Amino acid sequence: EDALKAHQRPKLEVYDDSLFMVLKPVGYEARSDIVSSGEVMVFIGDSFVVTVRHGEEAPLGVVRARLEHEPEMLRHGPTAVLYTIADAVVDHYVDVAGELGTDLAELEAEVFSPTGGGSRHTASRIYAFKRQIMEFRKATGPLAQPLSRLAGTGLIGARVPFVHDKAQPFFRDVNDHLTRVNEAVEGLDRLVSDVLSAHLAQMSVRQNDDMRKISAWAAMAAVPTMIAGIYGMNFEHMPELHWFGSYPVLIVAMAAVEVLLYRLFKRRGWL
Repeated sequence: EDALKAHQRPKLEVYDDSLFMVLKPVGYEARSDIVSSGEVMVFIGDSFVVTVRHGEEAPLGVVRARLEHEPEMLRHGPTAVLYTIADAVVDHYVDVAGELGTDLAELEAEVFSPTGGGSRHTASRIYAFKRQIMEFRKATGPLAQPLSRLAGTGLIGARVPFVHDKAQPFFRDVNDHLTRVNEAVEGLDRLVSDVLSAHLAQMSVRQNDDMRKISAWAAMAAVPTMIAGIYGMNFEHMPELHWFGSYPVLIVAMAAVEVLLYRLFKRRGWL
């Protein structure tokens, strides 16, 4: 039933006459920053192996080619097929983790560039990238316990039925690779969170800069507006309106105040 329905977490289950394991191979499209996953269900018994594939990411063709090229591996029986599938899946995890790290480095450089750090496109890309790392983790994280059992290093520590004893060192090697992948994924997740925080901080700083500039220009515009508003009122007793030279004096005064305010705001970094 699990094999037919798919959408299973990586797991290892032992039945009376067989062992059932679920793995989630992944692929990464660097152009669109999308992590896609499939599923491979493996049934092994004393003398048989059955695989069920869901999705296009399953590396069964690579597994078959490797077993044909290294037939001596088959002396371990069906266990060799299970190991080769797990090894191919985890090796591709390593490649995907490296590609994600490269793209995250480019995204980090974009955030701290003089022009790209405050764009909305950058924010949406960072969030989408974090979602893809979560998708990747859904494949790599749950696989740790099944591989630990196959390697003989799990908490249970008992031998797994239908698995050749001499295959444990091979599974330990795969488990070591998976551990490094999970550590890399944890690092990527922390780094992308830091990049997102830095991006939001940059946007906040730029918004504050914009508000200061707007406030400075508004203050500069308020002075001549206030003076013009005062002398635009129709009071009967405004003696300075009849003074000789009052108009040029006011113009010079407004210009002087504007220059003074501009230099003040410029010195404080508001303009």
